[in-house]
Amino acid sequence: QVQLVESGGGVVQPGGSLRLSCAGSRNIFNISAMEWWRQVPGKPRVLVARIASVEHGGLAIYADSVKGRFTISRDYAKNTVSLQMNSLKYEDAAVYYCKTENSGIDYWGQGTQVTVSS
Repeated sequence: QVQLVESGGGVVQPGGSLRLSCAGSRNIFNISAMEWWRQVPGKPRVLVARIASVEHGGLAIYADSVKGRFTISRDYAKNTVSLQMNSLKYEDAAVYYCKTENSGIDYWGQGTQVTVSS
């Protein structure tokens, strides 16, 4: 069973920063792409950032809305993937989810709330 556990959410003022972390099962963490998604009430979950596996070069891609502000990264020694979020805006407020896929099955974390408020 693959388990993903997010942490690092909280309340931040506009322009502030937060760092989210996702701890994953070692057996798939190093061979699978890892993704961060976010969801606001009443809207679909949307992809924020993705980092490919080592096999596929570890390349990162971002939603246009977060390019230049968010950075996804992996720590292979700690089996974690992080999302550094800078210059946060009101519209970044959401529940953020970590996701991966293995053998055709999607695995999601429980989500962590990010609130942007002055």
